[in-house]
Amino acid sequence: MSDDLTEALDRAAEQLRDARSVCVLTGAGVSAESGVPTFRASDGLWEGHRIEDVASPQGWNRNPQLVWDFYHLRRANVTQVQPNPGHHALARMEQHWGSDRWTLVTQNVDGLHQVAGSRHVLELHGSLRRTRCLDCGEIVDQGLKPMTGIPNCPDCQGILRPDIVWFGEMLPPDTWRAAERAARECTVMLVVGTSAVVYPAAGLIAIAVGEGRKHPPGIVLECNLTETDASTLADIHLFGPSGDTPLFERLGI
Repeated sequence: MSDDLTEALDRAAEQLRDARSVCVLTGAGVSAESGVPTFRASDGLWEGHRIEDVASPQGWNRNPQLVWDFYHLRRANVTQVQPNPGHHALARMEQHWGSDRWTLVTQNVDGLHQVAGSRHVLELHGSLRRTRCLDCGEIVDQGLKPMTGIPNCPDCQGILRPDIVWFGEMLPPDTWRAAERAARECTVMLVVGTSAVVYPAAGLIAIAVGEGRKHPPGIVLECNLTETDASTLADIHLFGPSGDTPLFERLGI
């Protein structure tokens, strides 16, 4: 371990111990350590499909069966994975600080944070475990039970779609407002496993350090494999797998 990393760990642990409130922003890198494929490969495809074909309203309108086939496979994939040490460490941190002082904002849709024990979770991009009826609007947690074809709503027989925020759609207003509030009021923001290139989620980092806050700018701690777009806003950088960072050992929780 280098002296620079040792110093960064000590500073990060000190900031977290003194934090009045913590906002965590997580992304695909956290779940990738569990074996969940990241949403986009270097060739611009998502598990072999063009993004616009399986994750946009236009793709849904063209071929809802293809979209559901894609999400059936994604749901099945999540049944084969488990939360990794990074998920569990964040859940333990919430238990330590208390849910009233801790908000976990995630761009992930796999629900692994909750499986690991996190309770105060804001899912910006929806969840693979939920469906939304296009007729009555009912949102139901289906878990990860097997589903086939294009499922129908048991109440009104309308067509169900995944409760996922697709490209070109707005984030859930209440969830986004809660995330903005957490970023605006936190004294420490922990950025974990996200490249910070997907907006508006990445904008929460700027909110944490920006003007118009009730409190002084928050301290941003970045835990990523390498430098990202968040790095220029981060005060402390801890590079490496989220589940292996010695930060959690430093905190003793």
